[in-house]
Amino acid sequence: MALFGLKTKSEKKVAAKTVAKKESKAVKAPKTASASNIPTSFAHLILRPRVTEKASIANEKNNVYTFEVSKTATKNKISHAITQLYKVSPVRINIINLPAKAVFVRGKKGTQSAVKKALVYLKKGDKIEVA
Repeated sequence: MALFGLKTKSEKKVAAKTVAKKESKAVKAPKTASASNIPTSFAHLILRPRVTEKASIANEKNNVYTFEVSKTATKNKISHAITQLYKVSPVRINIINLPAKAVFVRGKKGTQSAVKKALVYLKKGDKIEVA
């Protein structure tokens, strides 16, 4: 029993063992990233198809599909996601960052949120079903 800072010999040994265990845990090297930590599904990168008049015209004329994507998405990741989700391999991908805009609607100030969109170009015969 430790009363006013006085410890018996057995309590000192137990305290020394717990300190040694804590130190040994702290000395361990950090784990390295393995292949199992990398996500195999890229579905979270593609948020939604962007269905607008301009996007539908581009789709009809040039076989280009427009998607809203995550802020962290890259061209390579988007290509893997399209291949995985729609079973189609894209020919080319362009990424456009649309900045946030200040808007004034019904007498109130607000902001239009920033969006990252991807233009996915496909071969002539390939199609993506966008509902």
